[in-house]
Amino acid sequence: MAFLSDTLARVKPSPTIAVTAKAQEMKAAGRDVIALGAGEPDFDTPQNIREAAKRAIDEGRTRYTAVDGITELKQAICAKFARENGLSYTPAQISVGTGGKQILYNALVATLNPGDEVIIPAPYWVSYPDMVLLAGGTPVPVAAGLEHNFKITAEQLEKAITSRTKWFIFNSPSNPTGAGYSAAELRALTDVLMRHPQVWVMSDDMYEHLVFDDFRFVTPAQVEPGLYGRTLTCNGTSKAYAMTGWRIGYAGGPVELIKAMAKVQSQSTSNPCSVSQYAALEALTGPQDFLIPNRALFQRRRDLVVSMLNQCPGITCPVPEGAFYVYPDISGCIGKTSAEGAVIRDDETFATALLEETGVAVVFGAAFGLSPNFRVSYATADEALREACLRIRRFCNGLR
Repeated sequence: MAFLSDTLARVKPSPTIAVTAKAQEMKAAGRDVIALGAGEPDFDTPQNIREAAKRAIDEGRTRYTAVDGITELKQAICAKFARENGLSYTPAQISVGTGGKQILYNALVATLNPGDEVIIPAPYWVSYPDMVLLAGGTPVPVAAGLEHNFKITAEQLEKAITSRTKWFIFNSPSNPTGAGYSAAELRALTDVLMRHPQVWVMSDDMYEHLVFDDFRFVTPAQVEPGLYGRTLTCNGTSKAYAMTGWRIGYAGGPVELIKAMAKVQSQSTSNPCSVSQYAALEALTGPQDFLIPNRALFQRRRDLVVSMLNQCPGITCPVPEGAFYVYPDISGCIGKTSAEGAVIRDDETFATALLEETGVAVVFGAAFGLSPNFRVSYATADEALREACLRIRRFCNGLR
């Protein structure tokens, strides 16, 4: 359509949202569907957070706020960064947006010029490359396969950096793989970045509190203080606090970058929902004890899904360090034909046949920049996960 912009033609709709919508359509049509596409905790927002939102409404806190967040919330975010990450920020260094996605997008729009490159380890969250494209930049994927546990090496990062590199997007634990970088692994990357002062770091720490076994979360500016002045440390309340629909993301970074992001936000959405901000204030300052049992619940689900998927012929599923995703490799399924006659040419045809023949909805790996794989979100009930894995096993057993 000639009316639409050339920029829009460079991007695609979110595949994870598309899979979720397809699953909902099939459910509405009466199909028995188990949706493992959406990255969303299946339990309610904690009661104290909901009560804080109700109080905010009753107290009339429903008007415009400062464009990038109320002062009380910014102060709470500063305290969170100091307490949990050893990072010192002032409220002038904090941005609050309508979800973590807006924070990332604001920063890219505020900083990218045509020709600027953004290094993105693959597999990546589906939105990273398209946000870079919308902002006028050039995404530079760097593939980290199963042989490296889905983590890029210092050598790969060094090779990808050019004179045009402006950002390195870092996500640990990762969506879609759940892979987490240890302090030593991250130190190898930050050593490279210290040699390239033109490269800024965008650290997406959304899954910080969802780590398992003895894994310890660290963030780049914490590991290498020398990067503090060119790092945007991003986070939000969506995952750990089960607040996906409340849409609150935040970041800490240099004052000039935060001001630039506020300028973008002032001409796009203006302030995040006022009620959601007061709910987020309670999330960050209220009781944190529920994080431990929630983490244990997700770890149990991880172990269940990894164990069952590794019993499926043709599938190899590594054990992730965090988040609530697994990213199994399906190399052994490619080239085969399903029980109902679908030819498995790639991970997209695998996911399509799996949905149509078994009612299990997953997201194909090409959407995340690395194939042949698919992503499972195990943020759902144990019974549903067990049944879904049984169906996947039957599907794989039926491949010829």
